[in-house]
Amino acid sequence: MTAAVRQWNRPVAAWVPPLDGGALHAVLEKVRQWQPFDGGAVLDDVAAVLDDVPPPVEDTEDIAEQLRSHLSRLVTIATAAEADQDTTAAQLIRQARTLVSEDVPGDHRKAMGHLRRMGWAVNELLDRLVAVRCLKEVA
Repeated sequence: MTAAVRQWNRPVAAWVPPLDGGALHAVLEKVRQWQPFDGGAVLDDVAAVLDDVPPPVEDTEDIAEQLRSHLSRLVTIATAAEADQDTTAAQLIRQARTLVSEDVPGDHRKAMGHLRRMGWAVNELLDRLVAVRCLKEVA
């Protein structure tokens, strides 16, 4: 038996990679910098600001940056998972974006109020993302 071989009658364009070398290098660097979501660390940082004993004054900026990072990451997760279709999640996302953009006040008492608002926002958004099944429950 002889198998029939089909011939192309039309020209076929040569394959072109979707990204050039520089863009591939940039993607590789982003993959190398990626850190997996650590719900335990998120809850530890939230507990640090919502605890009865406030964190030391010298830790204010570091904690604020960690909470900003958590809020930004949760907003990214929520947006990617289209959780903003849920009205409660959408409201929490707006609140998170507002808090991320605000500077920490210079007065320590006001700074603690800001950190606590950020902590509550992280906690509420995390809980909502679990409720709408964007994230697994964090222990």
